[in-house]
Amino acid sequence: MSKIYLSIGSNKGNRYSQIKEALNLIREDIGGITSISKIYETKSWGFESENFLNLCIAINSKLSPDKLLFSINSIEKKIGRKRDSQKMKAREIDIDIIFYSNRIVNQKELIIPHPSLELRNFVLVPLNDIASDFIHPILSKSVKELLESSNDEDIPIESSRAIS
Repeated sequence: MSKIYLSIGSNKGNRYSQIKEALNLIREDIGGITSISKIYETKSWGFESENFLNLCIAINSKLSPDKLLFSINSIEKKIGRKRDSQKMKAREIDIDIIFYSNRIVNQKELIIPHPSLELRNFVLVPLNDIASDFIHPILSKSVKELLESSNDEDIPIESSRAIS
């Protein structure tokens, strides 16, 4: 079993129900969820759009990184995400692999740890809720240290709703 950290976001449609559906499908298809951060509302990053709801989760899974990515893409498709050449756009659901234990993967379709996570408070803030002491295997800094040194000026706002 590997300890994996995922970031989940939604800014199109019924954001809460799509995140809840993603969590249920992750439990069914990928592995047990061991931690769930608070939910945060954040501005879109890199494009103009409705605000995102973002959270991070920790899971235990037997899936390899490649099979994990395949499962995540299948879950996103079930929830309504349509992929095309435009990377930065509104989406029903977005699930990113942030860390896969301490593994480093550098393939055309998959890079772990997630590139530029240290620049994005919408990932760092919820990740800090559940993994503040986790050490980035390339940068050799804890999530808490990455958050403290972040230059991202957008501060996520904690949502009043929770998802279990």
